[in-house]
Amino acid sequence: MNQQVEAGVPAPLAGRLAVVTGGASGLGLATARMLRDAGAGVVILDADGARAAAVAADLGIHALPLDVSDDPAAEACFDRIEATHGPVSILVCCAGVATPGPVTRRGAPMDLAEFRRVLDINLMGSLNCIRCAVPQMIRRGRAGPDGAEAGVIVLTSSIAASDGQMGQAAYAASKGGVAGMVLPLARELGDHAIRIAAIAPGVFRTPMTEGLPEKSRDVVFAALPPFPKRAGTAEDFADAARFVIGNAMINGETIRLDGGLRMPARL
Repeated sequence: MNQQVEAGVPAPLAGRLAVVTGGASGLGLATARMLRDAGAGVVILDADGARAAAVAADLGIHALPLDVSDDPAAEACFDRIEATHGPVSILVCCAGVATPGPVTRRGAPMDLAEFRRVLDINLMGSLNCIRCAVPQMIRRGRAGPDGAEAGVIVLTSSIAASDGQMGQAAYAASKGGVAGMVLPLARELGDHAIRIAAIAPGVFRTPMTEGLPEKSRDVVFAALPPFPKRAGTAEDFADAARFVIGNAMINGETIRLDGGLRMPARL
């Protein structure tokens, strides 16, 4: 994907500051690159601080380490961003995990801590960053012209929210929660000229899915959409995020990005 701005053509996102969680790899990395190419200032946040710093140096952007499930750390991180770079205008939440597992195995209950960890990162981690970014967007909106967009938020849901397969209860619950809060937040934040939407990818080839246990990975990648008959790419996601950010009428919606794929209960 090559979105470098042509010489003499104003960058579409010039003057806007974008924060991307999970920005050191996968969907987040492709989105950070897209935002940089569109002229935005970009800060990536990632639990792997060393990798984030290396990626930021390579792309010519900024990075901070952050576990999105850590409430005080998120507040401090966003305060630092505003003090250093100005108020956040675009937030894209890509940080996530996909730990599979049945609720019972060999007659024993699942480890509830694993279920909770998926919810803490995928769902609560998204809300944690939203709550820290929104006050900055509101301040930015008050300082700008009346009627101008103060900010836009793009979340990452999944088709698992509605098509979750066996063993995906934690992941499906977390992504269903993400999709479920989009419309209420759009209604709440609209008074502040802030939009919010979610993208629900289907089967995408990312470090997260590649890192699944072999059996789970084989099941995931065996599912192909009607067309194109391939797994999605991080660049496909970044293209969708660019569309959401650039279209003022995209608000309060969760957009499936799956090539028409519908997952069966099991493969």
